[in-house]
Amino acid sequence: MQNSHLNSSNHSEPKIYSVASLKREARMMLEHGLPGVAVEGEISNFARPASGHWYFTLKDSSAQIRCAMFRQSNRMVKPIPKEGDKVVIRGKLTLYEARGDYQLVANSLEPAGEGALRRAYEELRAKLEGEGLFADSNKQELPTWPSHIGVITSPSGAAIRDILNVLARRYPAAKVTIYPSSVQGEAAPLELLTALTSATTRQECDVLIIGRGGGSLEDLWAFNDESLARAIAACPLPIVSAVGHETDFTICDFVADLRAPTPSAAAELVSPQVDDWLAWLKQLPLQLNRNLQRQLQVQAQRLDQLDRRLAQQHPNRQLQPYRQQIQHLQQRLSQNIPHRLRANKGELAQLNLRLQKHSPAQRVTQIKQRQQLVSQRLQQLGKQLGNAQQQRLTTLIAQLNLVSPLATLERGYAIATGADGTALTNAKQAKPGDAINVKLAQGELDCRVE
Repeated sequence: MQNSHLNSSNHSEPKIYSVASLKREARMMLEHGLPGVAVEGEISNFARPASGHWYFTLKDSSAQIRCAMFRQSNRMVKPIPKEGDKVVIRGKLTLYEARGDYQLVANSLEPAGEGALRRAYEELRAKLEGEGLFADSNKQELPTWPSHIGVITSPSGAAIRDILNVLARRYPAAKVTIYPSSVQGEAAPLELLTALTSATTRQECDVLIIGRGGGSLEDLWAFNDESLARAIAACPLPIVSAVGHETDFTICDFVADLRAPTPSAAAELVSPQVDDWLAWLKQLPLQLNRNLQRQLQVQAQRLDQLDRRLAQQHPNRQLQPYRQQIQHLQQRLSQNIPHRLRANKGELAQLNLRLQKHSPAQRVTQIKQRQQLVSQRLQQLGKQLGNAQQQRLTTLIAQLNLVSPLATLERGYAIATGADGTALTNAKQAKPGDAINVKLAQGELDCRVE
């Protein structure tokens, strides 16, 4: 019974590990159990040895953990963290077997609070890219010689000083207009959008620069505003985005026509280097001369080729048959003209004879004679008709005088008419006081009945 008990007890004993194998087993369990973690905390004991790796402690109010971030991962982190910074670290949990301490090996490091901003940034970037706002086909070319350059930024920041210094050195002939705006904080997106709208409306610049100096993701967040990004994409003026440092990327960088790594680089991109252009202009006459000589040689060769072709196909050879044909036609013409003239003269003589036989002069004379006879007869008939009408008119006048009331009046009679012009034939037609008119042979009388 005791042996049985002993055997049973031996079966429940744990596996015996060496120290090294136990640490290795624990490391594998940590790495496989927690393949990727994100931890937020405060940096302390930050160390940067010559190897380029970073070693520090991440702590909060009640605990801490050792961390390491190797050179290949930390070289893209800007700015370099310092004591007391609150950060979010993403990486894997592992065990440092030499000391038996577990630690967090960081793959990325960003200031605390930037995680949500980073996700919003990535979501907006994917959305606008899906709409085609980042496409190269939407990009405009920058003008080679801009006469007027606009800058949208803070008038008191370091970025505007860098831009103005570069433009004064490289391209002092250009006019520069600053469209002031804040570049950080809650009011910055609306102010940047207002400045861009003003530059677009005024249409006084050939190219625009929009940007600011470097900073954290939160500092640069105004340049990740969706309304501002869409306004930049729709702007008719070419726009260069120069936000932050070379490693900083914002949504404005993707929708702009060109991204510059820094504000100074943006000023260089929009301005030609005067010294380079002067050197090019000095070389231009030589280049033009060489090109002209080359063109003259080409044209001379072409002229030689045309000359050889002309010698082979000279127009005189092609014109010779036509010359012979013209000569033959001239001979025929010189022979036919006299013959044709004689024939025409004979035909003309015959026509003259026929014309004399049928001359209209005799016909005209006959018509004139007939016209005179007709005219005489018409005059005689007119006189006869006039005498007859005159006699008839005299007879009618005499008859009319016989029946005319005027003749009656001439014998001392009168015609009385009422106020309405009606002739009065009976005294009863007029009453005492009525006005009547009495017409005499010579004149009229206005009378009143009593």
